[in-house]
Amino acid sequence: QVQLVESGGGLVQAGGSLRLSCAASTFTIYTMGWFRQAPGKEREFVAAIKWSDRSADYADSVKDRFTISRVDAKNTVYLQMNSLKPEDTAVYYCAASRTLRLSSARSDYGFWGPGTQVTVSS
Repeated sequence: QVQLVESGGGLVQAGGSLRLSCAASTFTIYTMGWFRQAPGKEREFVAAIKWSDRSADYADSVKDRFTISRVDAKNTVYLQMNSLKPEDTAVYYCAASRTLRLSSARSDYGFWGPGTQVTVSS
């Protein structure tokens, strides 16, 4: 069983930066991902990273603005968010998968954190 807890969400002005953290009880997994969901919208893929080689994938809407990374010794994955826009406002969720590929599909992730709110003003 994998337990995940997000932190680092908050209120920020457009153009600002924020870093989200996800602490895991174990990283005996293959892939970690970040998803987000705004009110009335479908939960959407943001970024993912493989534990083995640190290869990463990003949604087109966040490419060149967001960076996903991990620190094995801390069982932690991060999402650095720069140049934030109002459309980035959402609840952000950390997720873990035991699939052997980078995936944007919710169904490939078996473990989820409770989420953290990110609000971008303007």
